[in-house]
Amino acid sequence: MYKTHTCGELNIEHVGQEVSLAGWVDRVRDLGGVSFIDLRDRFGIVQVVSNPETSQEVHQDLAPVRNEWVIQVIGTVRKRPEGMTNTDLSTGEIEVEISRIEVLNPSVTPPFQINQEEDVEEQTRLKYRYLDLRRPRMRNNIILRHKIVAFIRRYLDQKDFLEIETPILFKTTPEGARDYIVPSRVHPGQFYALPQSPQQLKQMLMVAGMERYFQIARCFRDEDQRGDRQPEFTQLDIEMSFVERDDVMALLEDLYTGLVAEVRADKRVFEAPWPRLTYQEALDRFGKDNPDIRFGFELKDISDLAPESGFRVFADTIEKGGLVKGINAKGIGDYSRKQIDELTEYVKQFGAGGLAYLALTSEGEERSSFAKFLSSEVKEELIKRLDGTPGDLLLFVADAPEVVYESLGRLREELRDRLELVDKGVLGFCWVIDFPLVNWNADEKRWDPSHHLFTSPMFEDIDMLEEDPSKVRGQQYDLVLNGYEIAGGSIRIHNADLQEKIFGLIGLDMDVARERFGHMLRAFSYGTPPHGGIASGIDRLCMLLADEPNIREVIAFPKNQSARDLMGNAPSSVEPGQLEELHIKVDLE
Repeated sequence: MYKTHTCGELNIEHVGQEVSLAGWVDRVRDLGGVSFIDLRDRFGIVQVVSNPETSQEVHQDLAPVRNEWVIQVIGTVRKRPEGMTNTDLSTGEIEVEISRIEVLNPSVTPPFQINQEEDVEEQTRLKYRYLDLRRPRMRNNIILRHKIVAFIRRYLDQKDFLEIETPILFKTTPEGARDYIVPSRVHPGQFYALPQSPQQLKQMLMVAGMERYFQIARCFRDEDQRGDRQPEFTQLDIEMSFVERDDVMALLEDLYTGLVAEVRADKRVFEAPWPRLTYQEALDRFGKDNPDIRFGFELKDISDLAPESGFRVFADTIEKGGLVKGINAKGIGDYSRKQIDELTEYVKQFGAGGLAYLALTSEGEERSSFAKFLSSEVKEELIKRLDGTPGDLLLFVADAPEVVYESLGRLREELRDRLELVDKGVLGFCWVIDFPLVNWNADEKRWDPSHHLFTSPMFEDIDMLEEDPSKVRGQQYDLVLNGYEIAGGSIRIHNADLQEKIFGLIGLDMDVARERFGHMLRAFSYGTPPHGGIASGIDRLCMLLADEPNIREVIAFPKNQSARDLMGNAPSSVEPGQLEELHIKVDLE
């Protein structure tokens, strides 16, 4: 072994011991002939010292060493001189006087600093990811991710879950995004698909009697990228037999409460049971179905005041079947017209035609873009409805419901960030339930599942499947954290007849359904237990617990926002012979 100890474990109790250490040179300092090196490995940093009066040979061997060289040192642990301790290091009370040094591998000058945090273009970081991962913040993110997954495995094992692997090569089925497909050499013209999730397979495990399954599953979706998406991602996949919705939700609450206490004890979690919002309540109060509940600025409906308000924009919107809603941006009633115009431009990118405002200044004055059209009674009721007080800025959008929700929901979070409204030490978990089972697709003239094809309707709503599908609720539940959906699940259909009825509702031809899902329908005829589950995004959870802005910061080797691996330069072309074996011809015309 090159090491007797790691660079992070030495302390005052090791004084007088001879040790062997190996790692990367974090920093070199020459102070009056005495050379100091901060030696780094995954576990920490320790100071090593070379004095030419003690060993001229060692001092000469040390002279060419630079940052990021890999070296081994052998020496004796000694207490640092009085007043020279470093309280920022766990090893700060001691240092190692070198008696022998060996250069294991030199390093060229890195493209960016490893030993300090600095802004580095992400493209450069991803190209040299192996260097980026040496930096303390990135290293700590990877360690945190390991601890999260390790806790999950221990917890679920104690709850009698079995960790079962499912195939990466399966068949292509519609799951809401494009599949990545893999050509088969031994079956020309046929293809596997990489799983968007193990959904069908975990349901098959319930048919098989496994009862409690989990997997830290790799999943693949060919979709446009953004900060919290990757073409390949990791999810905690859970399925349970003989459970109802509340059973699955209670399990996740207990799991994540314990997880946060172990890996981020500095964070505060809402006490379980966590708030439960219906899908419609989430939209009405927060403008989105993945709300950040850590702060106010909730949406208020004033649609009933609009027809008689005297303001044509409001009245016309209601006549067309739209909504008028507002939020009280408390404390910024003194915003300038320029600042309000910036907010107006912000909501326009989400389809809003404009942003009406009523500023209640701290001096007791009123400034407004529309209040002159209102009667005093309507204005006072509007202010009362939004709990307006001096110093508040009341902001309104009148438009189609989806535009109102989207623009005000986004504006609410924009104000959160601008005004720093949340305590970042708080984790605001909540559940969103009672989603519609299906949504009408006007372009295709059909019903689309809001979750996936195998979500069970609420049992009391099944009779409405034929007469009014829009009123049928699904037994679906999403777990939301600080404005991000981090888990989604449902109670599944376990009856073949009901499953076929859902296929028919969404316009899936039964011959096609049997070709795609015949294995499931067949399995459901062999005594399938009631079951349900949930899938939680590991990447997104790690991102939030690490206080990072996107999931690329918690993935060892991520793709960039164009789904390209800059380090390995993938995707790439392949040899013509490989394509011939697969009976594939590339046509880029």
